[in-house]
Amino acid sequence: MPVDHLLPGHPSPLGATWDGLGINFALFSMHAERVQLCLFNSAGRKQVQALDLPECTDGIWHGYLPDAHPGTVYGYRVHGPYEPGAGHRFNPNKLLLDPYARKLTGQLRWSDSLFGYRLHAARGDLGFDRRDSASAVPKAVVCEDSFNWGGDTLPRTPWADTVIYEAHVRGLTRQRQDIRSDRRGSFAAFADARFIDYVKRLGVTTIELLPIHAYVQRRSLVQRGLANYWGYNTLSFFAPEPRYLATGDLNEIRIAIRRLHAAGLEVILDVVYNHTCEGNERGPTLSFRGIDNVSYYRLAADEPRHYANDSGCGNTLKLANPNVLRMVLDSLRYWAQSFHVDGFRFDLCSALGREAWGFDSGAGFFDALMQDPVLSQLKLIAEPWDIGPGGYQLGNHPPGFAEWNDRFRDTVRRYWRGDEGQRGDLAQRLSGSSDIFDHDYRKPWASINFIASHDGFTLADVTAYAEKHNEANGEDNRDGNGNEASANWGVEGPSDDPAIRATRGRVQRAMLATLMLSPGTPMLLAGDEFQRSQQGNNNAYCQDNPLSWIDWSVAEGEAGRELIAFVQRLTSCRRRVLGRAAREYMHGAQVDALDIPNLSWFDEQGEVMDEPRWSDPANRCLALRRAVPRRDAWLVSLLLFNAGANDVDFHLPAPTMRWRMFVDSGEPQARERLVEGEVYRLGARSVALLVAGDAGSGA
Repeated sequence: MPVDHLLPGHPSPLGATWDGLGINFALFSMHAERVQLCLFNSAGRKQVQALDLPECTDGIWHGYLPDAHPGTVYGYRVHGPYEPGAGHRFNPNKLLLDPYARKLTGQLRWSDSLFGYRLHAARGDLGFDRRDSASAVPKAVVCEDSFNWGGDTLPRTPWADTVIYEAHVRGLTRQRQDIRSDRRGSFAAFADARFIDYVKRLGVTTIELLPIHAYVQRRSLVQRGLANYWGYNTLSFFAPEPRYLATGDLNEIRIAIRRLHAAGLEVILDVVYNHTCEGNERGPTLSFRGIDNVSYYRLAADEPRHYANDSGCGNTLKLANPNVLRMVLDSLRYWAQSFHVDGFRFDLCSALGREAWGFDSGAGFFDALMQDPVLSQLKLIAEPWDIGPGGYQLGNHPPGFAEWNDRFRDTVRRYWRGDEGQRGDLAQRLSGSSDIFDHDYRKPWASINFIASHDGFTLADVTAYAEKHNEANGEDNRDGNGNEASANWGVEGPSDDPAIRATRGRVQRAMLATLMLSPGTPMLLAGDEFQRSQQGNNNAYCQDNPLSWIDWSVAEGEAGRELIAFVQRLTSCRRRVLGRAAREYMHGAQVDALDIPNLSWFDEQGEVMDEPRWSDPANRCLALRRAVPRRDAWLVSLLLFNAGANDVDFHLPAPTMRWRMFVDSGEPQARERLVEGEVYRLGARSVALLVAGDAGSGA
């Protein structure tokens, strides 16, 4: 039976919390003058009641609705000044989503009513709009947070043993013909035993998912018949994207994670706390802007009508506000504790570390995160840049973080493209990028090494296109990175020429070998293990269609099967050979038992690299010898690199050792064998791994 008012309730916890007898509602807004809780029917189409939150404690408005149950659908209307010049954009005509909403019902329907202003040629966004937006926005649904986790435990794979697989929940299984059609593209498909077995056999330990938080389709994309596929346009930091749930039940995510954990696989979420979907001052009023614009967003110091835009997406969250910081930490803990995720990758992480004076590795966000007893124990990954002043901060995030290393990506691509003068930088990347990360007791795993990610060319396209081809995005190919350090090896796009196809295959295998056999944490883009292509589109953020979805039929072809087998061999070799090189930086210290340094560089003549050799821009050959302790003995490995167009005879460096060839990217199907003599012939554009000592069973 409807009530005519709410009881006072409590200011904590924030959000809507069912206690078995009713629901407590709590919303932060330091500058509001009045807050109304709006209740809707179960379909979310009709507002049935509006009740004032009766109390405000320390900027948190709260009230208690007795006899209410999970499934209650609600939103807020927040009253206060509409003064854009002072940063305030309150408009009670706009129904607002609770920032702590756990589940959504209804889809956003683009309408002019979503905007807090009535656009006027002279006044711009200064005019006040009185149209009601309730019919066009999603609503929050109160949830009961319960699930039987049984004996689930986080795998806690050591960083040094971690191999990451970056994937998109929808695109991963949308074209899996062996999965029920009503489950494809959802967490239900993600939990399928066939997919889990495939990832395990590949040698992956950790799956990193592109954003799963509920997000908004940008109006401009909808008008062009496109979609915000990647999901970097967050509406809610607590609610999952409804399209990713085949059953509509939040436990679908928990079931998937529990099954992955049972298989020893970790799950990392890509999270976007640097901005929201509300955009700049011309954007819609959906949640944060209408609740308390001044508190939630960083505004331009000289003109609060406008937003700081270090994210490049129109706005930047104000993590310097303790209540906004609390929301972000609450969101992270919710996913960690209620869904058992194993870690987070922070989009544009530099924006999260900005204080008034710029980026600071001791910023409040980092301090709060690293002292948190739950979150500090998870895997934390930074995308170490944003577009603001001084935004490129690779290597400068605090200890405990790993960071996406675009220097590794660019160097490896240029070296294997055959660019001159790359050997010195390649040596740094093969050393775990110690020039970037070897400080503050950080370890080689802090470098997230990758050749390709969701943003940019796939591995296959790096070797098939010299230019980006983003025409399908509807922006006249102006979008996307114009410098991919790629090569087409003779013809732009697909080719039936056997020589071109063979060269592309050799370069792909060489890049994959470089990735997997380097210290640092390797990240593989889903589908790169079987030559997945996006037809040269390097900015497929708006392509929710087969262009972005993984075509698993390619994996079933001969070339796909062969490359998958090669990747499996590489991950096996990584486990067997890298050892301490993946755990500690090596700087050439003498190994007395072997009378050699623990790390040495040679040219193809077996001569130690000196300054004249490093300075030779035309030479594209390099050898790296490592010696790492293994049980009661030493394992010595020799990596040979030949980025040239011709086969090269590598003279194996002194002292003479009993070398075995573990893998040769130029001969991907060649079995492990003993190396005869003191010379190893390495094919063009190839990597070979030779090993002397105890490396366990055969690959």
